[in-house]
Amino acid sequence: LAERPIKAGDWIITSAGEGTVRRISVRSTEIETFDRATVIVPNSTLITESLTNWTHRAKLGRIGVRVGVGYESDPDAVRAILLACAADHPTILQRPEPAVFFMDFGADALIFELRAWVGDIGLGFGVRSDLRFDILRRLRAAGIAIPFPQRDLHIRSGLEALAGRDRAAVDKAAKGAPTATGARRRRGREGS
Repeated sequence: LAERPIKAGDWIITSAGEGTVRRISVRSTEIETFDRATVIVPNSTLITESLTNWTHRAKLGRIGVRVGVGYESDPDAVRAILLACAADHPTILQRPEPAVFFMDFGADALIFELRAWVGDIGLGFGVRSDLRFDILRRLRAAGIAIPFPQRDLHIRSGLEALAGRDRAAVDKAAKGAPTATGARRRRGREGS
């Protein structure tokens, strides 16, 4: 800890939890989670395990918001809407510039990601939420659908499932005729 990888006020993520460093003592470090719980982490853990320090050098940080749109959507229109949402948000920095990436052809949607920078990464959760509200409103206004996964379910009846295995037994069962198995069961009952 003499190298100062963390200091009071830093937002860190460790195996013990995530939160803001409140106090560093000789043997342990006190972290306050975002739910206002206190986690005491031995300093030996902070030295030997990996940790993420979001605010080590500065509070500047990048956020990302993924969105899936229908395959019939115009990708250029989607990009324009996402960039407009970023440009209109007061917390998002314009340098470095926000960017939109076409991430993938998903099973149910075209996947895009808006990436932008904020001056204080601690505000990132709220900014992402604001962006999602704005993106949804603007996509709906533009008539661009956000699809949901759809699946077809095919159910086969018991007779259809058996048809491929023993067609003769299925035909007899359907006509009410006794099958070889049924005859053996009756004989067993009669003999007892």
